[in-house]
Order: sequence, then structure tokens, then C-alpha cells
Amino acid sequence: MGTATLDDRADKDAAPSRSRRRRGRGKKIAGLVVAVACAGAVAAAMNGLGDTGTNEMTSTLPPATAVVKRETLVDTRDADGELGYGPATTSVSRQPGTVTWLPDSGAQITRGEPLYKIDNRPVVLMYGATPAYRDLRTGIEGPDVKRLERNLSELGYTDFTVDDAYTSATAAAVMRWQEDRGLEETGVVELGRVVFAGGRVRVDSLEAETGQPTAPGQKVLTHTGTTKVVTVRLQAEDRQMAKKGARVSVTLPDGDSVAGKVTEVATVIEPGEGPNADPETSLEAVVSLSRQKAVNGLDQAAVDVTFTASRREDVLTVPVSALVALREGGFGVEVVEGAKSRYLQVKTGLFAGGRVEISGDGLAEGATVGMPK
Repeated sequence: MGTATLDDRADKDAAPSRSRRRRGRGKKIAGLVVAVACAGAVAAAMNGLGDTGTNEMTSTLPPATAVVKRETLVDTRDADGELGYGPATTSVSRQPGTVTWLPDSGAQITRGEPLYKIDNRPVVLMYGATPAYRDLRTGIEGPDVKRLERNLSELGYTDFTVDDAYTSATAAAVMRWQEDRGLEETGVVELGRVVFAGGRVRVDSLEAETGQPTAPGQKVLTHTGTTKVVTVRLQAEDRQMAKKGARVSVTLPDGDSVAGKVTEVATVIEPGEGPNADPETSLEAVVSLSRQKAVNGLDQAAVDVTFTASRREDVLTVPVSALVALREGGFGVEVVEGAKSRYLQVKTGLFAGGRVEISGDGLAEGATVGMPK
């Protein structure tokens, strides 16, 4: 953008600028269009608008012009993401014994199926968000009882009321379930017999071997969900941008774009490098995809994730290069009216897409503004 040429322009004051820091793969966030990208253009125009009054008419016209538009302005940020199955959960043994069976890595396990076996007795997958934490037997009450009963009902074991109470009817259903799985028919679901997960799981890695002894607290395997998601590592200051429920756009390796939504945000603390280095805090966001078919054939891949940092609807905008700095402070635009022009002071808002939100007296949609060299 050229500089202003009127005699009553003074030296420039300052240019708006913004900066962001990013480091590391998956952590680098680049503003597609942010104020810092435009600061140089604004500075080029800041050869000073004189203090003779911003509304004084002049017959010296700018070399180029642009139109004031009313539109929705969106500021976006790009981040590196990784397509996969999301963060893995570790399943640990709650009972002593010998590992006698393990599924294959990549296997998918559904409700009622064994996740692994200890002493040839299955540890069964059931659905629920809260981990098991106690034996379940007659007389026990609580939401974990209701979760167990709901799973039994889904597996076809009924003749009891699905509620918070573990009754004799519940115990009878449990004994039928135990018989079908070759377990001792006690009517008690001991801690470690059932593993609860949010839904069907995919075995990610095996942490134990068949024939290996195990004990409470020892890792057996890790598992993930079965739906492909994108994991993004962000800086802690990006929490406002990556809130749960935020809408994003994901660009796949083939260039296809898929809509996504942030479903989880977790804080990650990593130890610093070196004995005296401070730990680093970052965010890990999980993004669900609107179209799973778009990622068929892709197990793991690097993708680009576009977040909406700011959004301003129904605002007046001009190209950033139309801004000039006023000697008396702030910024203005040169409004062209026929063969003459005048300067209006403006208040700037969001910078995005090479344009800037402006407001001020005398501004209107469709007005013509100067574009200094």
C-alpha cells in the first residue's frame, strides 16, 4: 500500500500489531489473517495526517480506492492435528493371577465380550462412564448398580427393575450371566470382573503377555474408541478458542475439508527439558468429525485444523491498507466524494482476511475510501 500524499499529513505515530507464539509439531498455531500480518501495511500509510481537522475537504485524490462493505468478519487460526482414534485409556488388572488370553492389537470389543482373561476367566467389557470401584452384591445401592443393571438388561438378562438397588432379582440375573460365561455362580460381581468404557473399544496396545503373572494395579492393555477423531495440541492461552463444543474445519491430506466439533479438552503438563527446567502446560483437544466416510482408509494422518478465534457479524469493513494514522491519535480513512476527499476518524475492531472492522460517525456501507500507495 502506498503512503498518503497530502501536505497536511504529518509523520506516523504507531501501527496496530498483534503477535502469537507457537512451537512444536501440533502446537504451532498460525493466524491465517491477523493484525500482525497487516501491521506493515498500516505502518506504510502512517506518514501522518495533519492536525488541520479530519473533515477538511481536499482536491488531491488517492491513487486507488476501495468500497466500505457490511459483512461478517471471521478471524481463524490453523493448528496441526493428528487423525487417529483419540487418547488411549489404560486397563489395569484388579485381581491376581495369570494372563491366559489377550485380544489382538486393533481388535474391537463390544459390550458383553471379554477384554482379556485372567486364570481363564473373562474380564468383561460393559458400557458406562464411571469406572468400577467396589464389589456389587445384594443390599448395595448406587449409580454403579444402575449402570450394571442397564448393561445386563441390554444383554438380555431381565426379570428385575433397572434402578439403584441391587436386589435378589438382580443377583439372580447376575448368576445367569455368570453361568453363561463360565464363572462361579455367586450372584456377586467382584471388583475387576467388569471394565466400564464409554462404548465399544479398540485395542490400542498390549502391555502384558499371555502366560505372564499379573497383580492388582499392573497394566494389561490400552484401548481407545472405535470412531476416528483428530487430536490437537494447543498452547494454554488458546483455551477460549478451543472450548468444548467449538466448531472447526479439518483439512485432510487429500485436500478435502470436513466439519468438526471439539468434544474434549484436557490440560497436559509435560516436564521441562533439563533438571531445573519448568514444566510446560498445554491443551489437548479432541475433535469429532461430521463425516467418517471421508477418513475411510486413513488410520493415522497429519491434518490441519482451523479454529474460529473471533467472529463479528454485520459490521462495516475496509481493507487494512485503507487505514491511515492520525497525528492527533488513532486511525482514519480517506472518504472520496466525487472529485474531493476528506478524512474521517474511525475506531478499529477485528482484523481478519485482509480487512478490518471500523466504526465512526459519517461512515456508511458502499462509501468509497482511499487506498494510499
